Amino acid sequence: MEDTHAVHGEAHADGGKKEIIKVTVILTVLTLVELALGFWLMKIENQTTRLEIKGVIIILMMAKAFYIVAYFMHLKHEIRNMIMTVGVPMMLFIWFIIAFLYDGNSFKTLRNTYDPYKKEQSTIIVEKKEEPKEFDSENKKK
Repeated sequence: MEDTHAVHGEAHADGGKKEIIKVTVILTVLTLVELALGFWLMKIENQTTRLEIKGVIIILMMAKAFYIVAYFMHLKHEIRNMIMTVGVPMMLFIWFIIAFLYDGNSFKTLRNTYDPYKKEQSTIIVEKKEEPKEFDSENKKK
């Protein structure tokens, strides 16, 4: 009679191997897309397009974080309560970041509205400094 544990164990191990390869390929593709967008971002001047690309990169980063947590920290196969103990605090943390950024921006706006000196200082355009000239080999010899 055939050993059923050996047959099922091999099938389970093979499925796990396929799953790991699938997740690795997905993470690799997401990383390559992020890198391509990042290099493309350096060449774009339009601020609206830059913000859109940054938003896409953030979404891709969150997708990568999901795959890492789900598969490599083994939370994909855990019970719902375990996922909620990680997911809910993460959502609260994201909410805190958004709230603090919004509050900081409103403080800057109010400060610029009621204090003309601060508004003047925040609108000054600073010119780039010239890079120091390198000495060539002829100047060193003299």
